Amino acid sequence: MDNYRARIADKTIREYLETFGAVIVEGARATGKTTSSKNAAKSFVSLDKSPALAALAQADPSVIFSGETPRLIDEWQLAPSIWNAVRHEVDDRASPGQFILTGSATPSDEITRHSGAGRFGRIRLRTMSLFESGVGTGDIAFQEFFEKGKEVAAIDGPGVREYAEMIVKGGWPQTLFMSEDSASIYLLNYIEDITRVDVGGRIDKERIKALIRSLARNISTEASLSGIAKESIILQNNANGKTEMSVSIPTARNYLDSLAKIFILEELHPWPTHIRSKIRQRVSPKWHFVDPSIAAASLRLSSEQLTDDPESLGLFFESLCIRDLRIFAEQIKGSVFYYRDESGLEVDAIVEQFHGNWAGFEIKLGGDAYIDEGARNLLALYDKLSASRQKEMTSLNVLTAGKVSYTRPDGVNVVSLAHIGGR
Repeated sequence: MDNYRARIADKTIREYLETFGAVIVEGARATGKTTSSKNAAKSFVSLDKSPALAALAQADPSVIFSGETPRLIDEWQLAPSIWNAVRHEVDDRASPGQFILTGSATPSDEITRHSGAGRFGRIRLRTMSLFESGVGTGDIAFQEFFEKGKEVAAIDGPGVREYAEMIVKGGWPQTLFMSEDSASIYLLNYIEDITRVDVGGRIDKERIKALIRSLARNISTEASLSGIAKESIILQNNANGKTEMSVSIPTARNYLDSLAKIFILEELHPWPTHIRSKIRQRVSPKWHFVDPSIAAASLRLSSEQLTDDPESLGLFFESLCIRDLRIFAEQIKGSVFYYRDESGLEVDAIVEQFHGNWAGFEIKLGGDAYIDEGARNLLALYDKLSASRQKEMTSLNVLTAGKVSYTRPDGVNVVSLAHIGGR
């Protein structure tokens, strides 16, 4: 495709097409799923082009299968019967790389009750990392964090104010070349659309927007479900005027699940590991949107307001780092967690590969004292682990919004987020 901006997931899509009969590319709306899938496909059909086409595909899925492979079927969930039809077609053709299916929502278990194991490979496409958007330099390949003893070195890149602007604009392909004001308008309308159309079901639009604002105020924290619900405030008219009302806990849980179903919200779970001491780990998830710009837009925050509030900027920067770490982790078949225990020790991110190797990441805006604190936390976690888990550690890293990346004498890497790239 002409003028196509390469994505880190492109390599994974190619690998999966060589492995599975069908590849499912899923993720939030407007993350670029269709564009990236078209880049890998040789023919395509979009079911959201017209209701008649979706109805035809639902009635007789085979009519949309003809075409050069890989064949892209965009927004396949609009014709749920396609799942089983593709499953049988893959079996009949007995060859990998037949279909790419894209979608912006997770179909119900009823639709996918017949297993796609061995036939379907799933890929999550998120918004663009700093590296993909062209802001990051990519001087340090993410894979290097999983090479023991590898030292890092890089200079230059964006400053704190630029990071604040990137948080507000987000990693959406559509906002890449917009001004900050235009990006904020785009994202406010995006939030309006997902609450009005995408979530579906019996959803109160004002209540779910209140929940999004509550999540935004608690970004990168372990806020409880009850706390999230309590802070989801709406104004309700009654005989005495307007009264503040909060969302009930069951309603909040339902709305959280709805946002997760359309890939807008993703929990960051505690790292499932054992430590030598008897101190128990915390088990509450942290809350992150697919992109921190959703949180910024819901709270009407500008980059200037974020820069003037270092504490809030630190939490939003942490969410930005988690977004990029998740994007990079998937290319190495890894998952992202966090660690916190009853003693108060916390490490912001643990990236673990499927075979057990792991790298730790503390996230700090910058400043020598904060970097030192992050390094101490990482080393303290390492000391708490069993010998086998220590052996699986490949690197300890402090992610910053600075312009210099280097390896400290104690072996901890100090890394600018903008220096990380995919290979």
